Amino acid sequence: MDAQESDYAPAPRRRGLRTGLTTGACAAAAVKGACLALEGHRPHAVEVHLPAGFDATFPLHSLEADGRRARASVIKDAGDDPDVTHGAEVRAEVELSDSAPPGLGGGWRVVGRGAVARRLGTRSAVELRAGAGVGVVTRPGLGIPVGGPAINPVPRRMITRSVRESLRPLPAHAVITVGIRDGEALARRTLNGRLGIEGGLSILGTTGVVRPYSTASWRASVLQGIDVAAAAGCQEIVASTGGRSEAYARRALRGLPEVAFVEMGEFTGHVLKRARERGLRAVHLSGMIGKLSKIACGHFMTHVAGSQVDAGYLAKLAERAGGDPDLVAAVRASNTARHAQELVTAAGLSRFSDLLCADVVRSCAALVGPSPRVGVLLFDFEGRLLGRAGVD
Repeated sequence: MDAQESDYAPAPRRRGLRTGLTTGACAAAAVKGACLALEGHRPHAVEVHLPAGFDATFPLHSLEADGRRARASVIKDAGDDPDVTHGAEVRAEVELSDSAPPGLGGGWRVVGRGAVARRLGTRSAVELRAGAGVGVVTRPGLGIPVGGPAINPVPRRMITRSVRESLRPLPAHAVITVGIRDGEALARRTLNGRLGIEGGLSILGTTGVVRPYSTASWRASVLQGIDVAAAAGCQEIVASTGGRSEAYARRALRGLPEVAFVEMGEFTGHVLKRARERGLRAVHLSGMIGKLSKIACGHFMTHVAGSQVDAGYLAKLAERAGGDPDLVAAVRASNTARHAQELVTAAGLSRFSDLLCADVVRSCAALVGPSPRVGVLLFDFEGRLLGRAGVD
């Protein structure tokens, strides 16, 4: 059994769990409700076509209109997924005006901090703003312009569609502000801060649907972290298996900037391949014995549900490090990787940790080839550096 160090490991997928709806879908629904209110309607719910290919009905939590301005909100239902935004109130305000920013084309352009705009037709335009609780992009590499709202491309299209479907005729200029109640506080429980998203949450979703206990959003955040680091000019990054190992690596590798540190969790293989795609020179892996021993054995998806620690491998490693037969047998019978580590440490086998790190380097090179170069830092649970190999 593997001792887990990550705070972010998802629970195993189980059958019969309820799917949910993304923040992007909720934002599009809130916008549609506000637009319909401007047309004189007072719906209790709205229907939105999702990129997944079907329509979903969203009850409106609030709805009000005042002249050429209307507001609506939707309570996000993430189904049975442990999503930080489950139960959050996603808000939209739509305000109509007679003049749009000059020089707009068919693509989104940043027109102010947290604001982008584009043309909808020859005589109409839409502006999208980050309201309270929605973040602003401050670093490149996320696939959306720096300075604009942290509203991803698919939600932007869904919001635009809500405007097109609901306002007749299209206005000269529709200003849409999307917010999330308590979003800034909720964002502190996400990776947004290290990705350079300031002031709140992101409006996300590529299908409109949240799959219960899906690792997709977590993996996407990890890969975005690499993209941001590459866009910032980093040639090397530190990928840690959890929060503690990242803190320990920061002390060992003090010369690297904040953006170079990525908490990869269980996605080692994805991280190495993305680093290769982005042309990074080096990746330093930081972790503890359980997950690093799995990587040494060629398992690049290291969650406990996907692979187990190989006590036989650890026993052979102890033998290679010079352990006597009794120690090797004790390691083979150990219940956890941490127990095995305690046994070899008590026996004074310092070579054990360096050999493990060297095996991790070889395993990674077999996956991605000579680039990026891989370095490995092995820590114990108190933060002591036990072994290292590869890139200095």
